[in-house]
Amino acid sequence: MFTGIIEETGKIESIKKGTDSAVIKISASKVLEDIHIGDSIAVNGVCLTVISYNGTSFEADVMHETFNRSSLATISKGSPVNLERAMAANGRFGGHIVAGHVDGTGIITGIKEDDNAVWYKIKADDRILRYIVEKGSVALDGISLTVAKVTDTDFSVSVIPHTAKVTILGRKKTGDIINIENDIIGKYVEKLMDFNDNTDKGRQKGNKITANFLAENGFM
Repeated sequence: MFTGIIEETGKIESIKKGTDSAVIKISASKVLEDIHIGDSIAVNGVCLTVISYNGTSFEADVMHETFNRSSLATISKGSPVNLERAMAANGRFGGHIVAGHVDGTGIITGIKEDDNAVWYKIKADDRILRYIVEKGSVALDGISLTVAKVTDTDFSVSVIPHTAKVTILGRKKTGDIINIENDIIGKYVEKLMDFNDNTDKGRQKGNKITANFLAENGFM
């Protein structure tokens, strides 16, 4: 599990491509301080597993599914990437619950300065937008951010100068692709709301969580 608080930006040193997968090598410093084989590191918000490392870099496998779901398919040698190690049990929870499982990508359609902040507008599919809530949380390239505005076709976040400076977000341009991970809590709530016992007994009872059920049990 991650929190969406980026520890440092690394750089893609090499990409060894297979038929549908790859091994990427990333130069870094801070995340190497206590690294071990099998550790999880979020790379632009994508949870990857360390398969080898040395004093200046680490390597990780990237699967076919990861390429299909994320913007890692567009990286090249020299690309900067956001890095975050999995949260330590004694660490501060500075962002929100980030699993490192990217739901899809969006396109930056607008970047606008607003005094000391920068607004980013992200166009995304309906399957992403359904979980985007104003004042809710979203992870963009692994960065924990608060949603400021939502429309039927896009959403916007307002970023402080520090975030833009210490992450790759400050280098993004209009038209760039960005990884999106929705708030995991919303996805679980939706699943539970749609839950229906598929056993014969459950079907006879019409066993389903509804708004009336929640109200009757003190949740609304």
